[in-house]
Amino acid sequence: MEFGQSDSFNDKGFGPPPSKWKEKCQASTNFTCNNKIIGARYYRSDRVFEKEDIRSPRDSGGHGTHVASISIAARNLVNMASVQGLGLGTARGGFPSARIAVYKVCFGGCYDADILVAFDDAIADGVDIISVSLGGSAKSYFTDTVAIGAFHAMRNGILTSTSIGNGGPDLGSISNFSPWSLSVAVSTTD
Repeated sequence: MEFGQSDSFNDKGFGPPPSKWKEKCQASTNFTCNNKIIGARYYRSDRVFEKEDIRSPRDSGGHGTHVASISIAARNLVNMASVQGLGLGTARGGFPSARIAVYKVCFGGCYDADILVAFDDAIADGVDIISVSLGGSAKSYFTDTVAIGAFHAMRNGILTSTSIGNGGPDLGSISNFSPWSLSVAVSTTD
């Protein structure tokens, strides 16, 4: 299942979004928001789409679904969950009552202008936390797009957490150096 269709994003038991929430859903024929997914936008400033691109906030490859349900720990309780029939049980995020706003910035590539506009929109919309799962190349703080967006979010009282974006297990392959917290040391994995 793709983002928006998964039980992880069911809004059963959720009331309306908080009154501070300002964003509206950029709905399309294949995607709508609910009281769990309270906001969704997509960005492509050059307006150049490939034939296979889905022109909506909807996830097409599974990465957005993974980030929204696992990385930010907002997955609802899902009973009878398994991976190909193995490990049957209940899946849940660390904070299932969290609401989600999605800002899709990548279509075969991620452009700095789209990333920065998405940061600006998230700040203006009233998010509490921004979780970014974009790799890139480590640059100086003054030219790194995610660092710049995260700085502006921090100035507005919003925590930003990013993936480390490594190309491991090679040494020196970190591509996000500020801020990042969603990482696992290679030596601790099996």
